[in-house]
Amino acid sequence: MKRLVLALAALLIFFARPVPAGEPVSIELVLGVDCSLSVNNVEYDLQMHGIAAALRNPAVIAAILAHDKGVAFALFRWAGVAEEEPAVGWRVLRTRDDIAATADEIEGLKSANVGYLTAIGEAVAQAMRFLADNGYDGLARRIDISGDGRSNAGREPAMMRNLATAAGITINGLAILTDDPDLARYYRQNVVAGSDAFVEPSLDYNAFRRAMLKKLLRELQPALSEAAPALRRTARLP
Repeated sequence: MKRLVLALAALLIFFARPVPAGEPVSIELVLGVDCSLSVNNVEYDLQMHGIAAALRNPAVIAAILAHDKGVAFALFRWAGVAEEEPAVGWRVLRTRDDIAATADEIEGLKSANVGYLTAIGEAVAQAMRFLADNGYDGLARRIDISGDGRSNAGREPAMMRNLATAAGITINGLAILTDDPDLARYYRQNVVAGSDAFVEPSLDYNAFRRAMLKKLLRELQPALSEAAPALRRTARLP
């Protein structure tokens, strides 16, 4: 318990420290992808191909390009711990070429050994660190956590969720229901938080691509005002 209190205090000091102004962007978005023992190589590939396909969708491209200042984007993998550096490092998506190159990079990512357990709280903590030191200054800061199980290691997700909320960060979730049909409710109660936070359920890994597309459209649209209904109508859900 003492170590937990000290770790929490350190995080509070870390996120309360002054941060130099970074490059202005519309949104800072970091994706955390589950690579725990429950995720086999086929399921890992389905996640990466699903994210890449969602980024290539015309409606998602239009949503990104509608943000004048661009969308700062990164992706990391997590399990019992989280990667120390994003697998797809921070970059600003402003053009079709930016988006296409990022989709290609994600699709080519090989599976990483980041442990066997499921530490959602640690994934959120690492995502917060990535946001704190990325060199960007977004009007909105968002963390996406996707996974297929409940946290069974590390700090409690609810504790880290509360820290993120205090820092003005929104956490959204994509719950893969293959092994736990009630996982979406667990995510709602313990993981997601912040302005307009939500959970997008995916019935299984084969449905991940569709769920990721729906989630990205929802995350990217709120600031688009009149453009949002048109983007929803043009989305292609495979």
